[in-house]
Amino acid sequence: MWSPGSNKRAAARFAVTRAGSPALAAFALLALLAGCHSGRRQPERPVAPVPVPPPPAVSAPASAGAAGNAAASASPAAQGAAGAATAAAAATAGVALSHPAVPPGASRDFARAVGYMRAGNATEAELGFKQFALEYPQFAAPLANLGIMYRKGGRLEDSERALKSAVEHEPASAVAWSELGVTQRMRGEFKDAAASYEQAISADPQFAPAYRNLAVVSDLYLADPGRALVALTHYQELTHEEKPVGSWIAELRQRLGLPPVKRPEATPEAPATTPAGTTPTGAEPKGAAATPGAGV
Repeated sequence: MWSPGSNKRAAARFAVTRAGSPALAAFALLALLAGCHSGRRQPERPVAPVPVPPPPAVSAPASAGAAGNAAASASPAAQGAAGAATAAAAATAGVALSHPAVPPGASRDFARAVGYMRAGNATEAELGFKQFALEYPQFAAPLANLGIMYRKGGRLEDSERALKSAVEHEPASAVAWSELGVTQRMRGEFKDAAASYEQAISADPQFAPAYRNLAVVSDLYLADPGRALVALTHYQELTHEEKPVGSWIAELRQRLGLPPVKRPEATPEAPATTPAGTTPTGAEPKGAAATPGAGV
């Protein structure tokens, strides 16, 4: 409660602090002004907390496998394209070193860069692959992985540049040629993509993904069902995949006016013959009692 006496005491304190530091004087002046406020202090009203809405749920990006499931009701060619997208997405796990003789130090450095890539640390992975490519220019794998990373990040021009460098360093890498074709197809360079897939097949005739990728670009983008049929037939011979490859092959043959492929009919098994005087296993001669050891 304010009173004249309290005001006098505050003024005296202010007079004393005036001779001191300016900061103390200012503090005392504030105290004096605060003491002049008469009346009882009203209790502060509690402030209601502002509700904070929860953060919006972030949906996971659709995987290539989900894209394949969504295309299950589409045409066989579209399903084949989804399968090719699945194969391209699987390549993000990292292209492996293909040479049989790899120095131990190179293996460790490469594995470290691939680990960064799989963990999503693009900066460290990029630095690792670039350094590895400088030290071991005979390998296409680090440059191929760079191309895959760039493509995944939407940097298609950088992806094509890295993959072209990969095939220049190692022309016999079917994986690098095939990945180059994928990037070229995404850039709309369909003829170049088909040529890259052909190069992959020349480098390794047993590399099945290149045949399927060639079928996709030939059928869906180049309107060349004949080349698509040849490529897809080779792919099925290598993988024995039936769905949706079988339906796609049938559709291509129908468009080309070719008869459907006849499935070989199963030959009936010949009845087993038994020597005279013997009975088949588990059978008993007529009129004979079942005894242990009966039969052949």
